[in-house]
Amino acid sequence: MSIEVVALVLLAAAMHAGWNALIKIQGDRLAVMAVVTAAGSLISLLLLPFVDAPDRASWPLLALTVLLHTGYHFFLPLAYNHGDLGQVYPIARGSAPLLVAIGAVFIVGESLDRTALLGVACLSVGVMALTFDKGAGVARNPKAVLYALLTGTFIASYTVVDGLGVRQAGSILGFAVWLTIADGLLTVLLVSIRKADAVRQVLRRGLPVSLLGGALQVGAYWVVIWALAMAPMAMVSSLRETSVLFAAVLSTFVLKEGFGVWRFVSAGLVTLGLVLSRQK
Repeated sequence: MSIEVVALVLLAAAMHAGWNALIKIQGDRLAVMAVVTAAGSLISLLLLPFVDAPDRASWPLLALTVLLHTGYHFFLPLAYNHGDLGQVYPIARGSAPLLVAIGAVFIVGESLDRTALLGVACLSVGVMALTFDKGAGVARNPKAVLYALLTGTFIASYTVVDGLGVRQAGSILGFAVWLTIADGLLTVLLVSIRKADAVRQVLRRGLPVSLLGGALQVGAYWVVIWALAMAPMAMVSSLRETSVLFAAVLSTFVLKEGFGVWRFVSAGLVTLGLVLSRQK
């Protein structure tokens, strides 16, 4: 991975942690998620005339990943309803890289050397270590852990499908723009059927915050889509999970959720994982 790819994926990680924090602190979290993704769709629509349409060969994968992203949009707010940012975020993001590595190796046929695999493992263990902070594990908060793990499964699934799809699409940004338009519209449609009043309330009271969240969401994802076309899936996914460190900062200093010893352990493991995954 070049230094440019690393820097941009780290920026995407910071943006991703930012919009997750907005979901956590705002009203009805499912309604907020719907409005944020709808705002992202509107931003993507502005770019639609300037990107090439993805090739037809990628359309089945595009449809599949829209469904996977929509499932992710439902399970993440459910997890935040039961746990805090400092617990849910690392479980969801930390469970994904090893699943992606397995999918990339056995489904796509990508190969990683031992050093890169060790880097993936260190990143995964590092972000998962945060789940032990303040005793917020399975015994104390099982629903939060369950929903976070299910969210991680969706993350791993759509990362592999995105990587396959964007390589068949011909247009990297075209694939990303079509995806963010479709999954945002589908999410807000389904949520509005269940929670129309809550969605209207978010639109009345939190539209500026939702627009900011939408910009952070699609901006982060466009960067990652580009990176998936330039570097191995497992390494991109693992590097993106450093968003857990940004989330830890937000959790500590913005949401006041505390900072325990496990966060220092996590920081060390993630740093080691970054160094190892950068080796050729």
